[in-house]
Amino acid sequence: MKKNKLIGILLIALVAGLSSWGFLVHRTVNQLAIYGLPKKMQAFFYTNIDSLVLNAPRPDQRRNVDPTEGNKHFLDGEYYGDNAFDRIPHKWEDAAAKYTADTLKKYGILPYVVVETQQKLTEAFRRKEKDSIIFYATDLGHYIGDAHVPLHTSLNYDGQLTDQRGIHDLWETTVPEAELTGFAIESRHKAQYLPSVENAIWGILKHTHSLLPDMFEAEKEVSKRFSDTSRKYRWEYRWGRNRRFYSKEFAVEFNKALKGSINGQLIRSANALSDFWYTAWVNAGRPDLRSLSAQPWKKKQFRKERKAYRKDLLIEKGWLISNNFRTRD
Repeated sequence: MKKNKLIGILLIALVAGLSSWGFLVHRTVNQLAIYGLPKKMQAFFYTNIDSLVLNAPRPDQRRNVDPTEGNKHFLDGEYYGDNAFDRIPHKWEDAAAKYTADTLKKYGILPYVVVETQQKLTEAFRRKEKDSIIFYATDLGHYIGDAHVPLHTSLNYDGQLTDQRGIHDLWETTVPEAELTGFAIESRHKAQYLPSVENAIWGILKHTHSLLPDMFEAEKEVSKRFSDTSRKYRWEYRWGRNRRFYSKEFAVEFNKALKGSINGQLIRSANALSDFWYTAWVNAGRPDLRSLSAQPWKKKQFRKERKAYRKDLLIEKGWLISNNFRTRD
């Protein structure tokens, strides 16, 4: 990994103005998902870990130049009423017939984009096109990550409807940046085949949406202890002007109040991504990926990292790429 390459990617993203999990978690999710893959996929994905991890924020970067990208990152469940994630048809054609394509696009099309990207990845596996596999696997990781962010499932996407503006950045950026080294970065998950990709992503969104009430309530409870707004908020020059964000001190207390749910969603994202990657490979006929890996397969290092992941030692060992980059820069 070249440091100047990393810095270049970071500068591009800063210009784009990210509004998702951000570099730190999106990159972490894509790396952790690799450790859950079966033997026949490990060499290819681990050999290409730099691209899979460093380009994880790419869909957010596209939002600055592609007007069709923005609505791919969310779905505003409340617009469709109670039990929206059970009621909305899982297939695009059925949903468009019921609500119109324009309505779906207005209130977000994240689950349909996940299915579409999954299909493109499957075709890339079937054709054994290395660059396409890496591209779609990376993008799929981003969208799966977004599907685990509660505020990506809500009309109240930044607390603007409940006088909690800024809670979006608090949950998905400020807390992870402040607390990542204290998170439990561990899982023994092994990729599982998904009989229905549609049902899987809609199930994820339903669970994610269910986290909203506790999240909003936690912010209210913690705010009672931060009557001094100079402690509750900080000001930062971002996207061309000074903007108000929640403070690190508030983020630490907010994370405690949520009892590990942000940490849990990070790991859920990685586990789910392993399943989606694996399912695409199986649906493509389990192609042999060995011929696509030009670089030597560092099996021993992979096994060391996977073992460290299972014991929550990746950060301690210095093997979590996103955290290392943050520390160096």
